[in-house]
Amino acid sequence: MKRPSLLKLFAVFFKIGLFTFGGGYAMLPLIRREIVEKNRWMGDDEFVDGIAASQSCPGPVAVNLSVYAGYHLDGWSGLTVAVLGTVLPSFLIILVIAVSFSQWAELSIVKRAFHGLRPAVTALIVVPVIQISRSSNLKWHHYWLPLAAVILIGGFHVSPIYLILFTLLLAWIKYLAKQPKEPQGES
Repeated sequence: MKRPSLLKLFAVFFKIGLFTFGGGYAMLPLIRREIVEKNRWMGDDEFVDGIAASQSCPGPVAVNLSVYAGYHLDGWSGLTVAVLGTVLPSFLIILVIAVSFSQWAELSIVKRAFHGLRPAVTALIVVPVIQISRSSNLKWHHYWLPLAAVILIGGFHVSPIYLILFTLLLAWIKYLAKQPKEPQGES
């Protein structure tokens, strides 16, 4: 594993933040390409661990992953530089848009551009899911729960909160079922 300079680390995460549309999950393929494939700062296993840690913490996944990667690569300095690189482009772009949005929001070309970005953003979210599931050695029977969640949320408009609560209930029942039963004493 190579240790990058702080300037290089900032530049990589700034580029990721600047050229990614669609939020944190859409940034995952770019982050992976930059820190795993191109610069070889960490391996796939470390990257998947970083995604898991990022999803476990509150906040945007891309920012959490930049925290993980920055700290992993260069401690607190790396963390600070990676996070600044990730959020600064969005902050600057949103600032410019906020100042001038009312002037051009109703233009048909702007509306069509945002509408046209939807399929690309969807693909940017689906691709890392497929890549991560391949590298996680999941079997086909592991996919029923996410597929059921997609159908329930997208097709039947079930709130994700109910699905999370249901999954927690299933995990608790599974945990209880695996607990050894205490022998009953004779009276």
